[in-house]
Amino acid sequence: MVALVRMVAGVMVALSMQQTFTPEVTAAPSLWAQDDERNVARIGGQAPDFHLQDLRGEVISLSQFRGKVVLLNFWATWCGPCLIEMPALEQLYQRFARRDFEILAISTDPQGAAVTRPFQQERELTFPILHDPDMHVGLTYGVRTLPLSFVVDRRGVIRKKIFGARDWDSPEAHDLIRMLMKS
Repeated sequence: MVALVRMVAGVMVALSMQQTFTPEVTAAPSLWAQDDERNVARIGGQAPDFHLQDLRGEVISLSQFRGKVVLLNFWATWCGPCLIEMPALEQLYQRFARRDFEILAISTDPQGAAVTRPFQQERELTFPILHDPDMHVGLTYGVRTLPLSFVVDRRGVIRKKIFGARDWDSPEAHDLIRMLMKS
C-alpha cells in the first residue's frame, strides 16, 4: 500500500512538472500568513545566514556565497517530489559557472550523511549537500513542506520562494537565473 501511494504521488508530481515553470510565488494558504509574525525568511528580505555541515564535514555558510545567485533547496531523501527534481537541479548546476551561481541542497534527513552520501553517489550529484537534521535552518526559512526552494540574489535578498518540485532545467528557470545574475 505504501509503495502504491508513493508511486501515485510520484506520477502526480511528474505530471505537474510538465506544466510551464512559474517562478512566481504560489499563493499560500492562510496557515502561511503567520510567517511574518514569526520572523521567517520572506521575499524581498535578507536571506538569513546559516552554518551547516556538508558531506565532508566542512561548515558552509550562506554568507560565503555573497556576490553569487544562490538556489537554496530544502529536501529529504524520503521525499518523492524531491527525488524527481534532483536530476534537473544537477543539470541547472552544470549549466552555470560557479563564479556566478551556486546551489545549496539542504537535507532535512535526521540521519545526515549516512543517507545523503549514498543518495548523492548513486545519482552522481555534484552540487553541495548540506545537513539540517534538526530543521533549525528550515524553521528559520518557514519550511513546512518539501521540496521548498528559495532563489537569493547577489546581494543576499530572497527573490523567489517556490513550493514543490520544478523542472529546474527549463528555459524559464534558466531565464530566472540569468536575470538575477545580471542584477
